[in-house]
Amino acid sequence: MNGRTTQRYATIIPMKELASPTLQLNPFPILDDLRRTSPIRYDEDRACWDVFSYEDARNVLLNHRVFSSRRGMDVRGDSMLVMDQPKHTQMRALVNKAFTPKSIEDLAPRIANIVDDLLDQVADGTEMNVVHDLAYPLPVIVIAELLGVPSEDRALFKKWSDILVKAPENNTDEAFAQVVAERGIARTTLNDYFRDILKQRRANPQDDLISALLQAQIDGQKLTEQELLGFCLLLLVAGNETTTNLIANAVRYLTEDMAVQERWRNTPTLTNTAIEEVLRYYPPIVAIGRIASEDTEIRGQRIAAGSQVVSWVAAANRDEAQFPDADRFVPDRTPNRHLGFGLGIHFCLGAPLARLEAQIALPKILERLGTLTFDEGTPLVPIQSTFVFGVKEYPIRFKR
Repeated sequence: MNGRTTQRYATIIPMKELASPTLQLNPFPILDDLRRTSPIRYDEDRACWDVFSYEDARNVLLNHRVFSSRRGMDVRGDSMLVMDQPKHTQMRALVNKAFTPKSIEDLAPRIANIVDDLLDQVADGTEMNVVHDLAYPLPVIVIAELLGVPSEDRALFKKWSDILVKAPENNTDEAFAQVVAERGIARTTLNDYFRDILKQRRANPQDDLISALLQAQIDGQKLTEQELLGFCLLLLVAGNETTTNLIANAVRYLTEDMAVQERWRNTPTLTNTAIEEVLRYYPPIVAIGRIASEDTEIRGQRIAAGSQVVSWVAAANRDEAQFPDADRFVPDRTPNRHLGFGLGIHFCLGAPLARLEAQIALPKILERLGTLTFDEGTPLVPIQSTFVFGVKEYPIRFKR
């Protein structure tokens, strides 16, 4: 393995066991087998340690001192995704002011209106594309309104966010370099877009999150432009990707299990626990990467400082040691300590908003559209990513 290869970030490189689109559509049997046979292993191809058990994944995500979020590649250090303490806590506290439980709950009526408007556009027919018609536009409209950017630009946001989670088609230097270059272009384009919005808000502040961030201070210092751009990119792209896949994955499962679909439709009180089970069973994020900041051990394996460690959330979420009947979707499962939104200081910032959007959207889909079935005439295409679990489109038919 050459020096260039060892510097690659492991959650960008496809795992050889999951290299085909068919396996990416259902990686869980492979991940289950790896968890049972090799709960921790070193992958020479990706130059990283993989952990698959719930206990190990949980410990890695919680121990931010030993397993740092800071990493190289094309991820900038001004994004909270890759910040360590104390800067991370200071930055996150700023955004938490805009995402208090009350402020999130206050969005419920607007979210309900958006869902109804989107469903109105398909309700007279018998089919819809869940991703295109609802799962993607809903979170984009919501976060765009919060940020104060035009929601009609959502087609551009979709294009850029797809590139930012994209993985190489194969494990070669050429494919890897191409993806890094594409990500760099997308990030530059997004930064230019938000730089223009920041300029407008400096001249004419509005009642939106970008205007608030421009006035925010940490230890008496306002945020730098790069920190502001990091906030905007994280909130717009990362939040949308997670919510889109949560809703689309939920509908996907409902078309695969008609008994659960009927039960959920007839028992709306199942919604909250059923959504948590979607996050466990079909999580929007399947893997989370960290870097060992010092020499350490996992299950007796020495992890050298600087090593990449990937926690396979999708494997941990089906660990029999933590979840009884782990391979079965249980819509009223409690407790449900899944890792679908991560854990620790980097727990998904937009989790409360994603949950609220799903809690509003999914019952409305079931109530308004009736029986949902997958349109078998369209082959499923997985999102080309090593850490995101979802499909590019999900066409369904419905019958009231």
